[in-house]
Amino acid sequence: MTHEEHHAAKTLGIGKAIAVLTSGGDAQGMNAAVRAVVRVGIFTGARVFFVHEGYQGLVDGGDHIKEATWESVSMMLQLGGTVIGSARCKDFREREGRLRAAYNLVKRGITNLCVIGGDGSLTGADTFRSEWSDLLSDLQKAGKITDEEATKSSYLNIVGLVGSIDNDFCGTDMTIGTDSALHRIIEIVDAITTTAQSHQRTFVLEVMGRHCGYLALVTSLSCGADWVFIPECPPDDDWEEHLCRRLSETRTRGSRLNIIIVAEGAIDKNGKPITSEDIKNLVVKRLGYDTRVTVLGHVQRGGTPSAFDRILGSRMGVEAVMALLEGTPDTPACVVSLSGNQAVRLPLMECVQVTKDVTKAMDEKKFDEALKLRGRSFMNNWEVYKLLAHVRPPVSKSGSHTVAVMNVGAPAAGMNAAVRSTVRIGLIQGNRVLVVHDGFEGLAKGQIEEAGWSYVGGWTGQGGSKLGTKRTLPKKSFEQISANITKFNIQGLVIIGGFEAYTGGLELMEGRKQFDELCIPFVVIPATVSNNVPGSDFSVGADTALNTICTTCDRIKQSAAGTKRRVFIIETMGGYCGYLATMAGLAAGADAAYIFEEPFTIRDLQANVEHLVQKMKTTVKRGLVLRNEKCNENYTTDFIFNLYSEEGKGIFDSRKNVLGHMQQGGSPTPFDRNFATKMGAKAMNWMSGKIKESYRNGRIFANTPDSGCVLGMRKRALVFQPVTELKDQTDFEHRIPKEQWWLKLRPILKILAKYEIDLDTSDHAHLEHITRKRSGEAAV
Repeated sequence: MTHEEHHAAKTLGIGKAIAVLTSGGDAQGMNAAVRAVVRVGIFTGARVFFVHEGYQGLVDGGDHIKEATWESVSMMLQLGGTVIGSARCKDFREREGRLRAAYNLVKRGITNLCVIGGDGSLTGADTFRSEWSDLLSDLQKAGKITDEEATKSSYLNIVGLVGSIDNDFCGTDMTIGTDSALHRIIEIVDAITTTAQSHQRTFVLEVMGRHCGYLALVTSLSCGADWVFIPECPPDDDWEEHLCRRLSETRTRGSRLNIIIVAEGAIDKNGKPITSEDIKNLVVKRLGYDTRVTVLGHVQRGGTPSAFDRILGSRMGVEAVMALLEGTPDTPACVVSLSGNQAVRLPLMECVQVTKDVTKAMDEKKFDEALKLRGRSFMNNWEVYKLLAHVRPPVSKSGSHTVAVMNVGAPAAGMNAAVRSTVRIGLIQGNRVLVVHDGFEGLAKGQIEEAGWSYVGGWTGQGGSKLGTKRTLPKKSFEQISANITKFNIQGLVIIGGFEAYTGGLELMEGRKQFDELCIPFVVIPATVSNNVPGSDFSVGADTALNTICTTCDRIKQSAAGTKRRVFIIETMGGYCGYLATMAGLAAGADAAYIFEEPFTIRDLQANVEHLVQKMKTTVKRGLVLRNEKCNENYTTDFIFNLYSEEGKGIFDSRKNVLGHMQQGGSPTPFDRNFATKMGAKAMNWMSGKIKESYRNGRIFANTPDSGCVLGMRKRALVFQPVTELKDQTDFEHRIPKEQWWLKLRPILKILAKYEIDLDTSDHAHLEHITRKRSGEAAV
């Protein structure tokens, strides 16, 4: 990366103008994207314009197209919906309307358009672009624009961001708004669960998704529903029988409630709609259960965006500006989206085409085809759902193995969901599953019991660790542990936990030399709020902690906005790992986030104070600074607070807040529930294979490095990595991986907080093709 290229980002937009609009149905997180487009656009030297009321504003022109300033997008991040408005627009569908829109853009010298909306909105944008030169020549002929204006605006660049709560757009793992919609749904499911249990009721919940069952599918995974109806996978012809049998089985297993999730577009094999009322009537008629229907409707579009959607919107906004400013007349209109945790650019029309192909396949009743086109992530969700909901656990335990599950380290939301799915998948495979209480300490003391199917019932939505978890490492109690492995005939170990789970795994590997009993396969599932386990980009529990920090920061910002001229310094958890501080900084719109991985000096602190002094002169009279608990042993939260208080005298006053253990608590977010459930299932499948591989002379003997792994999410796939191989990638003194992907997001945080820094554009997304993406990788 040369200095010139660095400099280029800051001057990339000089002389250019960008317009941003939101169109179609609103989605939480659109505002985060608008804010990022505006601020990054201004950072590059471009002028940025809001288009109010979607395409309608583009057609009507006038006051609907307004220049945006840095401050005009302040306090937008935590608002749901879209602040600049969205409308369904008939005029833009007609050429006459598009002609007026072109005129309005040319007159303002705008040749870059960022459209945030669903597939309809994005298709409209592409049509507009392909007609651009014809529209200009019509305007020239009619004498509405000069030749000079036409030359200056000779081509139009278009970049789309997908904002749609249905997650129905092919080529993108997650669309803006999907995660927040899941948050709304899960809040309601959790609330309904408590009342259903009181009355032994059956609830039928209808969620949005006319053509796409993503919300319904992930909801059913996240709440352990009995059944889900989605448009892509209609049930078999005798589904009524099957459903009733399922519900009564669940009741006989001791459950007091049944939950059935229905996507609004659910159909049977003949394409006939299956409505929530149909299902209710069926259950009442055949089983006589007290059954209620709840249709969620527009609640799903409402509320504040989740941390995930704010970060997604912000990252996509940055990427959109870069794609626009780097565009040439030859680059196709593209969509920026996320694949795994990487930003990608995809040709807009390829995505639209595949999205249309899904609908076509469904219309032609080629349901398997539709499922494949939805992509790997959707298929994985469906497979795990089918396993957990539709297979009856075998009765006989012959040829079965014994696997033990445990939690290690500090509690993290989602641990219970991981235990539940591990236990149930184990039982489905015909294994005997044991649960160990209180981590390695419990393994040494023999606090071990067998778990049946209903032992983990209702665990998905519960926070903390129900098995109990301790930070104790195994080394000093190898003898007792070995004795218990023999006593309980444990043949495999699933360890769900944080950095101690990983170091504990390393100790077990070491111990194999002395103790044959330790030669059993084990797998570590990363679960810690700190997200500091080597071998994985994400860990179970970090998303929940991030949302907790975010909500608190929102409230604190509101308080600061009321009192004016106030700066809050907030300390987050994470040990030496700056993940929570950085990501929460992005999601809550912080002015700075101090972390251990990016060393800072007194000069940096001084620059931050100076920056806040300047900020107090604008209309945004408040500041938010995050500090990771171990970012610096001398520059403590108190020190920074005192420094800010002294330097800010007469300009702003400071307050401090240490968030503490609330970050480990709370009900897990949909992301953590779903992630934990899939990790548990994947780990147990691996375990069965490994145990069979290691079977020698009537006993298990696993002594190879690949029989002790961390299961992690890397970029776009779930991978098993031997703990010993991860040693070189680990900084043991500070308990963090040596390389961390999220550090690349830090410049975005600074630009959005108005720092004049160099944006390293070397890590940019290049245009990919959607077809190649389908087969090449495993998404989670």
